[in-house]
Amino acid sequence: MPAMISLTDNAVDRINALMGKRDEPAAGLRIGVRTAGCSGLSYTLEYADAPEEFDEVVEEKGVKVFIDPKATMFIVGTEMDFVEEKLQSGFVFVNPNEKGKCGCGESFHV
Repeated sequence: MPAMISLTDNAVDRINALMGKRDEPAAGLRIGVRTAGCSGLSYTLEYADAPEEFDEVVEEKGVKVFIDPKATMFIVGTEMDFVEEKLQSGFVFVNPNEKGKCGCGESFHV
């Protein structure tokens, strides 16, 4: 079975930078999915003080990521990256389960 999620060095660096800017220390970053956009699903990211019951805990390169149990079947095998471009920057998810994305890239379907 593939890893639940893998993090690029850029993603780890950005998560560490975000954690360092937060007033209160966080245990990690929680990743989930929600119904949104024209393709159906969108990723969610939030600070987490502790893993919730049934969260999948992934620790990579010193960063802890908690995967919402409702999201596991949608993101297994995904690579999380952070990309900085001239006009935008943000986390990018390379998800082998995606069957398509909306035109703006905000949502996906599996």
